[in-house]
Amino acid sequence: MKLLNKALLRMSDWSRTTWCLAILMTVAFVLIGRLAQLQVFDTFDLEKKNLLQVQVDRKLQSPRGTIYDRNGKPLAMSVVTKSLYADPKMIKQSPQEIADLISPYVTMSKENIVKALQEDTAFVWLNRMMDADKSKGVQQVIKDNNIAGLNFVEESKRYYPNGVLAAQVLGFVGTDDKGLDGLELVLDDELKGGVQQEIVATDNKGNAIFGSVLSKFLPDKGKSVTLTIDATIQFIAERALDKAMVDTGAKHASVIVMDPKNGEILAMANRPSYDPNNYNQSGEEAFKNIAVTNLYEPGSTFKPIIASAALAAGKWKLDTVYNDKGAFAANGHIIRNWNGEGYGPVRLLDILKYSINTGMAEIGTLTGADILSKYVRDYGFGSETGIELPGEGAGILYNPEDMSKLDVATMSIGQGIAVTPLQMVRAFGALSNGGAMMKPHIIKSYSNSQGDVTSTTETSVVGQPVPAETVKTIVDILEKEVSEGGGTKAMVEGYHFGGKTGTAQKLDTKHGGYLDGQYIASFIGFGPVEDPKFVVLVVIDDPQKGSFYGSQIVAPVFKDIVSQLVRYYQMSPYVKESTPVAVKAANTLPEPKPGSDGSVTLPNFTGFTYGEVRDWLHKAGLAFKPDGTGTATSQDESSGTTVQAGTAITVHFRR
Repeated sequence: MKLLNKALLRMSDWSRTTWCLAILMTVAFVLIGRLAQLQVFDTFDLEKKNLLQVQVDRKLQSPRGTIYDRNGKPLAMSVVTKSLYADPKMIKQSPQEIADLISPYVTMSKENIVKALQEDTAFVWLNRMMDADKSKGVQQVIKDNNIAGLNFVEESKRYYPNGVLAAQVLGFVGTDDKGLDGLELVLDDELKGGVQQEIVATDNKGNAIFGSVLSKFLPDKGKSVTLTIDATIQFIAERALDKAMVDTGAKHASVIVMDPKNGEILAMANRPSYDPNNYNQSGEEAFKNIAVTNLYEPGSTFKPIIASAALAAGKWKLDTVYNDKGAFAANGHIIRNWNGEGYGPVRLLDILKYSINTGMAEIGTLTGADILSKYVRDYGFGSETGIELPGEGAGILYNPEDMSKLDVATMSIGQGIAVTPLQMVRAFGALSNGGAMMKPHIIKSYSNSQGDVTSTTETSVVGQPVPAETVKTIVDILEKEVSEGGGTKAMVEGYHFGGKTGTAQKLDTKHGGYLDGQYIASFIGFGPVEDPKFVVLVVIDDPQKGSFYGSQIVAPVFKDIVSQLVRYYQMSPYVKESTPVAVKAANTLPEPKPGSDGSVTLPNFTGFTYGEVRDWLHKAGLAFKPDGTGTATSQDESSGTTVQAGTAITVHFRR
């Protein structure tokens, strides 16, 4: 019996041990299985749940690609700056105390700092992209006062080292690295870098764990872009515009400089302008790139286009004589010359050189609406140039089927139609390039993040509106316009330039018709005519001081720009033997001094150019009756004679 009891006891101990081992093994297997499930099968779901603790997923832009001028000078670049943020859940001092300490260094007001620090979140921005001195100031405050919950991250900030230079071309970038205007907008995808991401993880109380950074990566910066713009030429153009704005009191002004042989834009400037580093301090008016977007009536600068069309179509010849009586009738309306006078028998040279409206109206109506419209469209008017800039205008042209005689006549003197400054530059580029019209472009090449050029903009011929022989005829006339005609104030001594002045009444875009007393004055020229390097257009909108004629206020701006360009290009003066340069008199004409009754004493005009005599008489309130062209040789009313206001003065000229 005892043996049986001992045996049963041993079996009971073994059973208990077995059961304990079995239970332990079962628990171990359950734990191992659970661990395997968590580590292998449920990894993705658990990571997802873990990331649900993340309070903020901060996406920070890596450096944006640089924009360079044609010579490698940076026009827009990205610099690393510090941005201040707070974790309100970690703040120990009162929000008011912290606001008092950091407010001198941040752009946010004390009131808004307090509100931000009271938010129920683990992350809030206090100041993005701080200036270096401000961020250093906050760092010192944090250190001196042992402030918890404030920290910095590095961000890429767009910087324009030349301030207002080429502002409307470049545009600007918003706080989140979004291009908002100009090339920054158009090239946003190319320039923008990748995203730097910082994920902030917290515990269940909202406190950051181990510095908060779970992942961080910095992708490659964006592509870089090289423009056709030359920063030096851009500066020359903008400085000339600034002076013109002061001298004329104009509302707006623009300059475009283009290489006619390849369509590269060397400068594009507008006034008013703004500093893209502080774009929020300017308004919409300053952001407009009016050289590309604005529509205006070109006035007399359009006359060479019409003349070339008539010559190319065989509807007018160089030696055709038109007897100008000072008035041209069309559909019951009278078109007159700018001075109200008739010029008598004139040829195309005189019609263009002295900008005779009646002669151009005759040429246009004789050529006809269909032919003129065809050539005008061949010059690219009525269509965008396709330049890589936003907001380009297409212009407004007549439908030839609906054009009356008056419509044809007004278009022939550059009125009743609307063009953009860039379209005028493209068309005159064809005139200065043997008739070959190039597509304007402002991007020269793209480079990858390593600096290797990946693509370049190819030169593109977009048309040949008129034959080369017609172009040569027009260029010769436009050269005389500068040396002898209405554009003498644009003449650069020792160089041959061609060009045309223009003055047009300003369109009323709201009510139709024209704005009383408001004008757009312009001058477009090219040269040197022997080997043209650039086409330059200057447009001054609504001048308020002095004259409003293009020959008086815009031609000098052209001269100012071109005089510096020939030095910058190191061009030697060149004179064609077959084309004499007008010789300016050593002295100048005295200022007219009208008497109390308006009478004026005439000076001696001998030796002065046609343009100088005409301008003096106009300023003196006298009518001008020229005989011939070139330099004055004599006058019917002798010097020293006193004449009444409005008297017609006859002056004889010879080439």
